[in-house]
Amino acid sequence: MILYNVTVSLDPNIEHEWLQWMRSKHIPDILDTGCFRESRLSRIHGEEEGGVTYSVMYVSPSQEMMDEYQEKHAPALQKEHSAKYEGKFAAFRTFLTIIEEFHAKG
Repeated sequence: MILYNVTVSLDPNIEHEWLQWMRSKHIPDILDTGCFRESRLSRIHGEEEGGVTYSVMYVSPSQEMMDEYQEKHAPALQKEHSAKYEGKFAAFRTFLTIIEEFHAKG
């Protein structure tokens, strides 16, 4: 499995609008590509004074599905996000291969 993490630092003035748009539009659109099993939206604590930072994680079942997303879907979805919030965010993406999972007992 592949974990695709997008870290986004926002202008605090758009935080609430951005969260609403991510929940109602962007994340569902990404999941609708069929390339991911699930997604998690998290607030990152300890950011610089005056900033807000979020992590959006998506789990893809395989490298092939991740490659399909990158080739067929990502450009348009990233372009839509950039056009909507131009100059009000910075993002970086990380890809991780999940090698093993552990779960708490009980």
